[in-house]
Amino acid sequence: MAGLTVRDGNRIGLVLHPQRDCSTAAAQVAGWADRHDVELVAAAGDVARLGLQGVRPVGVEELAGSCDGLIALGGDGTLLGAMRLVARRPVPVLGVNFGRLGFLTEVEGRELTAALTAMAEGRSTIESRSCLVVRGPGWETVAFNDVVLARVPGEGLVDATLSVSGRRYGHYRSDALIVATPMGSTAYSYAAGGPVMSPGAEGVLVTPSAPLSGIDRPLVLGPDEPLHLALPAGAGRPAVEVDGLVHGRLGPGDELHVSTRRDAGLLVRLDDWVAADRSRVKLSLLDLPLLPEELLELLPEDLRRRQPAGVPEPGSAPDAPGPR
Repeated sequence: MAGLTVRDGNRIGLVLHPQRDCSTAAAQVAGWADRHDVELVAAAGDVARLGLQGVRPVGVEELAGSCDGLIALGGDGTLLGAMRLVARRPVPVLGVNFGRLGFLTEVEGRELTAALTAMAEGRSTIESRSCLVVRGPGWETVAFNDVVLARVPGEGLVDATLSVSGRRYGHYRSDALIVATPMGSTAYSYAAGGPVMSPGAEGVLVTPSAPLSGIDRPLVLGPDEPLHLALPAGAGRPAVEVDGLVHGRLGPGDELHVSTRRDAGLLVRLDDWVAADRSRVKLSLLDLPLLPEELLELLPEDLRRRQPAGVPEPGSAPDAPGPR
C-alpha cells in the first residue's frame, strides 16, 4: 500500500511520550513541517509541557479526528497509544523510538531526519494491523498488542472460563491470561512462553501465564472467532490491562468479550528488512540476563548506531511493561 503522502496543506499530529523530553525531536519535525507547508499539531498539554514552538495546540478529539497522519515520538507504548487514538479513523502512524529496545517502532531517534525526507519524497509504504475490540461490564476499548487479566496479589488467581464463537472451550486458573494480536505476540505472551507470530498473520493468541490448572498451553484462534471469558462465582478480582496499561478490574460473574477488527491501524514502513532484522536481534537479546542499557552494547555496530542518542538511566520509567 502506498505510504503517507506529504503535500501542501497536510495536517500531521505529534504524539509524545508523557514523561521523556522529546522537545528536540519535536523541533526537528516542526522545522521539516514548515519547509513542506505542513501544519503540525499536538495535544495542548504536550505543547505546554515541553514549550514547543511551531506546533499548534489542539484538543485530543481534534488530534484524533483531523490529522492526515501521526508521528509518535517515544517508544512502543507511545506508538500503541497513537494507534488507539485513531482506531476509529485510521491514519498512517510513524513510530520513532526514543525508548529502550523498541520492537514496534519503525525508526530510531537518530534516523528521524532520513525518515522525514523519505516520507516527503514518497518513499514509504503502509501496513495495516488488526486490533482487539474488548468489551467489559459497561465499557469498550481497543488493544493493538494485548488485553490481559492479571492476578492482583492477595485477591486470588485469574479464574475464567473461555468460550469461542458461543461454545464453551475450557477453563483457566493462572497468574495471568493474555489475549494477544499477532503484532502483540512478542510482548507479554512471548514472556509467558507463547509463540512469535508474524504481524502480517491473522488470528488471536490466548496464552496463560503460570497456570495452576486447566488449559496450560497457548491457543491460536481465527480472526472471525469471537471469544469471551466468564469469571465464576467465587473468582478473584483480576486487573484488566490493555496494551500494558491498567484499564480496570473484573469480579465474580463478570465477562470479557473480545473480537477482532481488521485494518484498524496503519503503520508507516520505510525499509521492511532493516526494521525486521533489528527486531529479530532485539528479541533474541531478551533471553540474556542483562539490563536494557547493557543489551545495547551487544548489538552489532550497524544496529547500535541506529539507537537513540543516550542510554536511559537504570530505573527510568519504561514506555510500557514487558518487551513491547
